[in-house]
Amino acid sequence: MEDARNLIDKYKGKENEQIFADLAKSRNTLEIAVENVEHDFNIGSIIRTANSFNVKKVHIIGKKKYNRRGAMCTDKYLEIEHHASLEDFLKNQKNRELVAIENNTERAKPLHDKKFIQNTTLIFGSENSGITKELLAKAHDVRYIESFGSTRSVNVGAAAAIAMYEWTRQNLFAGNPVD
Repeated sequence: MEDARNLIDKYKGKENEQIFADLAKSRNTLEIAVENVEHDFNIGSIIRTANSFNVKKVHIIGKKKYNRRGAMCTDKYLEIEHHASLEDFLKNQKNRELVAIENNTERAKPLHDKKFIQNTTLIFGSENSGITKELLAKAHDVRYIESFGSTRSVNVGAAAAIAMYEWTRQNLFAGNPVD
């Protein structure tokens, strides 16, 4: 029987646990956090992108439920950790730079100027209300993605993909070793 899952050939026919274990051998140090205050459907898309970049972990802060269909089963191949509160999440983030991707604050600077370190956690909020003031206050840095058309922002799922790519470009493509 043909394996119809959206997998690269190397993983076709393998059990989910085998894929998870093999990916764990080469995970990078990037972590992703999504503040789920509105049960945002974009979380599934962010998880799928996180799998594509083989991030270390995805943190969901707030509501545990997310759109698993949008993740296209990729949530089976990476670690997802739920945090019921902001405090619980922050306890988990010692020795990591917290970089919020948010365009709704004067504190934000352009993403293209950011020099990422290895131990970064990128933080995203919900599509409608963004990242809460409480979490923004805890972020070490806040960045926005420049817009060149008539809309002031890209979809949060697209923003996550752009930011993950930029971290990867700086830390993996540039020949920097992953811790």
